[in-house]
Amino acid sequence: MSEFRSYASYRHFATSVRKQWRYLRNPEQVAFLETVLSTSAGREQVAPSGSVFWRAQLGHDWRKEELGEGVLEECPFAFSPERMKPSRDGALEGRANPKGIPYLYVATHEATTVAEVRPWVGGLVSVAQLKTTRDVRVMNCTTAEHPIMFYSGEPDAKERERAVWQDIDEAFSRPVAASDDVASYAPTQIMAEFFRQNGFDGVAYRSSLGPGHNIALFELDAADVINCSLVRITGLTLEYSEAANPYVIVEQSPKPAAGGA
Repeated sequence: MSEFRSYASYRHFATSVRKQWRYLRNPEQVAFLETVLSTSAGREQVAPSGSVFWRAQLGHDWRKEELGEGVLEECPFAFSPERMKPSRDGALEGRANPKGIPYLYVATHEATTVAEVRPWVGGLVSVAQLKTTRDVRVMNCTTAEHPIMFYSGEPDAKERERAVWQDIDEAFSRPVAASDDVASYAPTQIMAEFFRQNGFDGVAYRSSLGPGHNIALFELDAADVINCSLVRITGLTLEYSEAANPYVIVEQSPKPAAGGA
């Protein structure tokens, strides 16, 4: 079985595709991807046909409802099944999909899929359940632990493998921000396409915003909407911890005026 050359192999790969070789693979990139596949034993999972997942979209449609005595009023209503899937004619950049190639992003938990669309208090979110139309073969990139490790040298092959897969999981699960440089998506997009090329139907990765995990399905027809509801966000909880030492501004004593006594 192949071994990763370094515990930082994913980081080297990511730097390479962001800043050096994007559309053609150099030997180092090829070796990395082949090692990813070689070390993925036990990460293949199959979601049987009929498995249920969740998907959310910010916003809603409208429909007329009778409020009594023949009075009709436009009221918010969940998006249609067609609107709850990406357009086949195009797609924005995503963590797994390139621009123009839509993937179907779903989650294993309702709370997770709602959190992933970054709602605001009082906002309305359409939330659908989808059922897989066939067995789907998924590459599971999630890892159980996420400690920060520091190495004074290269660890053994087993520890290098653990560190690299942890970096892969972190890369896929990092929340997408509107301000992100498009190049930041390139490493995970290339890996997702590599999994697709090797017969996988999707890639699973940890959610940093809720329980369970997310799945990017490569084919839009791999799952269909079976129901959809509209929810209102009633509250958000923000938790944080100090990430670096604070700095303190010390007030300086005023300098004496020139020529003063």
